Amino acid sequence: MTQADQKEQFPGKTIVNSWNEWDPLKHVIVGIADGCMIPPSEPAMECKVPIDSDMKGQWGPRPQETVDKANIQLDNFADILRKRGIRVDRPTPMDFSQPIKTPDWENLSMFGCMPPRDVVATVGNEMLEATMSYRCRWFEYLCYRPLLEQYFKEDPNMRWEAAPKPRLTGRSYKDNYLSRIMTIEDRLKLTAAKDFVTTEVEPLFDAAELARMGKDVVVQHGFTANLAGIDWLRRHFPDLRVHAMNFPGDPYPIHIDCTFIPLRPGLILNNPIRKALPEHRKLFEINDWQIVEAAPPAHKNPPPLCYSSVWLSMNVLVLDPKTVCVEASEIHQMEQLDKLGFEVVPVPFRDANPFGGSLHCATTDVYREGGCEDYFPRQVEGF
Repeated sequence: MTQADQKEQFPGKTIVNSWNEWDPLKHVIVGIADGCMIPPSEPAMECKVPIDSDMKGQWGPRPQETVDKANIQLDNFADILRKRGIRVDRPTPMDFSQPIKTPDWENLSMFGCMPPRDVVATVGNEMLEATMSYRCRWFEYLCYRPLLEQYFKEDPNMRWEAAPKPRLTGRSYKDNYLSRIMTIEDRLKLTAAKDFVTTEVEPLFDAAELARMGKDVVVQHGFTANLAGIDWLRRHFPDLRVHAMNFPGDPYPIHIDCTFIPLRPGLILNNPIRKALPEHRKLFEINDWQIVEAAPPAHKNPPPLCYSSVWLSMNVLVLDPKTVCVEASEIHQMEQLDKLGFEVVPVPFRDANPFGGSLHCATTDVYREGGCEDYFPRQVEGF
C-alpha cells in the first residue's frame, strides 16, 4: 500500500497519544529492512554480540536474500495491522553502508531502520528521539524525521523532542570491558553487580528500555541505558514516576521488551531467567498486579546472524487489552496468552528477527486510545 492509499484509507490528521503498552492501538510505525548492515565493531556493539554468535567478526551488508525475506514478513505484519483498522507508517531508509563520523569518532557504516522501538519513544503527546548508545546508530533518527515532521505539522498539540545527542567518546565506555569476560558466568557476575560497559559520563538510553504504564515508566538500567540517562528522563518527565529496574540473569541487558512486558492493567509478563528483584516487585504486588513467568521459547537457537536471544518469543505487540500479536512459530507463548484470556494473532516474523528484534521492537506507537491513568497509587519509597 502506497502512502497515498494509506491517506485515503485513514483520512484526517495525525494525533500523537500513547500512554501505555496496551490501550487500543490505532496508529503505528513499522520498520523496513532495506539496506540493513551488520555493523563494524565498536565498544557498545562488541558487548551486544553473544559469545557464541555467528556474527562475531563479521561486518558488511546483510545478504539481499535475507533482506527480501524480512521485508516480506514486515509488509505482511503491516497489512495485518491495517486490516484491523490501524494506520501504519514506514520510515525512510538511508544508505546505511556509508561511513559516518563526528568530531570525536569515525565508524565504517551504520545499522538500519528495522527496529523503530529503539529510536523513538512515544509518551503521551510527545515523541522523543533517544540518545542511542551505539555509534553505528547515532544518525538513525534521520530515518524517522520525515514522519515526525509530518506529525508535528498535523497535530498542534504534539511535542517533538530529542534527547541530548551523546558524544560517545572512549570516556562513555569502560576500558577493556570485554577482557574481563571469558564465559557467560563472567557476564552474569558483572551484570548482577550492575557493572555495565557504559559509564556515567553522559546520559544514554535507547527508547526500547522504556515500559510505559500511565503515570509510571519503568526503564531498564543496563548496557544501553545508564543512570545518567534515567535521571535525564526523570527530569524531562517531571509529572511522571520513572523507575530504574535491573534483571539479574541477563548476560546482555539490552532493551526491556524481552524481559518485562506489561500486557494489560494488572498483568506483567516476566522472563523466568531474568526475574524482577523482590524490592522492585513490591510496587506491583502492593497495587494488586500479577507478574507471570513467560512460557519457554519454541526455538533452542535464534535465527542466523541475529543479535537477540531466543527470548524474542515474548517480544509481543499488544493491540488492545484483549488482543496480542505473537510470532507465529512461538507456540508456547501463544498457548499461554490464550489461557490468559487474549485473542492471539499469529504473525510470521522469524525471518525479520535478525534485523533488530520481533513484533514489539519492529514498531513504535503513534496513537493509542486512552489517557494517562495512575495504575500504581501506592508507591514504594526509594523506587
